[in-house]
Amino acid sequence: MAKDKIKVLIIDDSALVREVLTEILNADPNLEVIGTASDPIIARNKIKQLNPDVLTLDVEMPRMDGLTFLSNLMRLRPMPVVMVSSLTEKGADITLRALEMGAVDFVSKPKLDVAHGLKDYAEELCGKVKAASGAKLQNYSWDSGPTLETQERHTADAVLNKREVKNFKTTDRIIAIGASTGGTEAIKEVLMHMPADAPGIVITQHIPEAFSGPFAKRMDDNCAMTVYEATDGQQILPGHVYIAPGSHHMLVERSGARYICKLSDGPPVNRHRPAVDVMFRSVAQNVGPNAIGVILTGMGDDGAIGMKEMQEAGAPTIAQDEKTSVVWGMPGEAVKQGGVDVILALQEIPNKLIGLYK
Repeated sequence: MAKDKIKVLIIDDSALVREVLTEILNADPNLEVIGTASDPIIARNKIKQLNPDVLTLDVEMPRMDGLTFLSNLMRLRPMPVVMVSSLTEKGADITLRALEMGAVDFVSKPKLDVAHGLKDYAEELCGKVKAASGAKLQNYSWDSGPTLETQERHTADAVLNKREVKNFKTTDRIIAIGASTGGTEAIKEVLMHMPADAPGIVITQHIPEAFSGPFAKRMDDNCAMTVYEATDGQQILPGHVYIAPGSHHMLVERSGARYICKLSDGPPVNRHRPAVDVMFRSVAQNVGPNAIGVILTGMGDDGAIGMKEMQEAGAPTIAQDEKTSVVWGMPGEAVKQGGVDVILALQEIPNKLIGLYK
């Protein structure tokens, strides 16, 4: 028996965007656009009539703004939502707020040549809508899913060759966290419960360049540690968090007795830049048993190989469990690869981290 298609309702005030999104989604054999709406008021009625599985929602809408609509939706009729977001500071802030309110994911809307730009993201958009249809709706959600260019799939070897682990003459600890779909809210949940004197934390979250800075600022406002969007050569210090920029891989390197952030514009790895596998490998090679690895909710398998390398280097490793993950792709694959020491609910991870480094 043929599998039922995922039913999608598109909500966007631009007729051109509605047309392009419809064309892209209907081209996927597993998706069907069952309706479109130019504003949330029309959308509200179409949801009742058509019963879609997933909504795509523009962040800025007439008659009722996207956030108000999303808030009402999640209160009265929770369902998976993928935000269609502008690559602007305002668009990033609205999108991050939408993810806090329960949106599963987002896709960026190009500022120029919208029709052509969205077609370039066809595979990404379809992948995120399909992932959203099976995602768990919780108080935390999100990512930037795969940067799905139709190109050769690189491993971490494209950025950093695998080699023997160095000897370690420092006891400084580093916590390395990787995440994707649902990750912004999962990361916030972990950071909010970490004390101000925790070891330095490095984070790779799949996220576009325009969003990593606002995301870092949002985290800085919500936790006791000091949070930065990482810069090249920045020293990694206790009490500080370093989030990979959306345009670069982030590696951890040694500089004398210090650890520093090293940024690379090497090719996408597992179709992502930044990639979790690149960061985890660098941590395995340069921090070894003085590190702790954490892999959180996310679509795909990025980070699974790198986490195994961290474990082999003597680092304790933790994966978020399936029940509290929006999508149990990345942590599930890390478990399958055998690189995970312990599987925990999201709310249990901060205390486990504190127990491991104290």
